[in-house]
Amino acid sequence: MARKEKPTKIFDGDTFLTNRRLIPVRLDGVDTPEKREPGYKEAKKALEDLIKNKEVTIKTVARDKYRRPLVQAKVGNQSVNKAMEKYKKK
Repeated sequence: MARKEKPTKIFDGDTFLTNRRLIPVRLDGVDTPEKREPGYKEAKKALEDLIKNKEVTIKTVARDKYRRPLVQAKVGNQSVNKAMEKYKKK
């Protein structure tokens, strides 16, 4: 079941926290650079620009090895997951 949430903290290009969760969510199928890796700042900024101060529709599809929800996210009709694919680790 998808629900609307507001991002409150962006950790990197594929992980963020919302106003309705205690555990950060991770974009399903997207693995962007971590801190101190090339491309980290660009990926984080791109995700911030895409979702910060916006209502995001989030659907949990699984959990990762750290038990974080893996999600499909949309802003309006735009898929956040698809938009962030170009920032994936190489």
